Amino acid sequence: MGVKQYVVFVINGDEFGLEIEKVSIIERVLEVFKIPNTPDYIEGLANLRGKVHTIFNLRKRFHLPCPEFTEETRVIIAKTSDDSVVGLIVDGVREIVKIEDDQYEPVPAALASVRDRFLTGTAKVGDRLILLLDLEKVITEGDIPPVKPEKKASAKKTTKSGKQAVSADKAGSGGQN
Repeated sequence: MGVKQYVVFVINGDEFGLEIEKVSIIERVLEVFKIPNTPDYIEGLANLRGKVHTIFNLRKRFHLPCPEFTEETRVIIAKTSDDSVVGLIVDGVREIVKIEDDQYEPVPAALASVRDRFLTGTAKVGDRLILLLDLEKVITEGDIPPVKPEKKASAKKTTKSGKQAVSADKAGSGGQN
């Protein structure tokens, strides 16, 4: 493994890491078009710089309560191993960290159901424990709806208040505010 860099983000107070090579950009919450008959953790589709991406809400994916989005809420635009590009809604982005081999540990056997579904391991960084996200396990191929012109045209724009609004401003250099 060597030394790898991870973007550290927060979900429900817990810190997660995603390999920086998978991260394209970090945005504020985007306008999302809801797609009917998709799992609830798929927020819908968003148009970012002329490209349409599937947006996943990680709180919903992890079966956690979903409060209103805040100023800290971000969308991490990431690339999967098959070159699909998806957005991950997270509570906030903290930093970029380097994780060395000796900081990495497999997910404990007691958490096998979580490990098998979402994680590649854990990392101890100082006194913090960072859960390392396996993007391929979180996003399965069947989760990404095909984008066809007729589907896009019939999509509904929604949010908690009727519209999933927010700007597509960059969250800042390196994902920091």
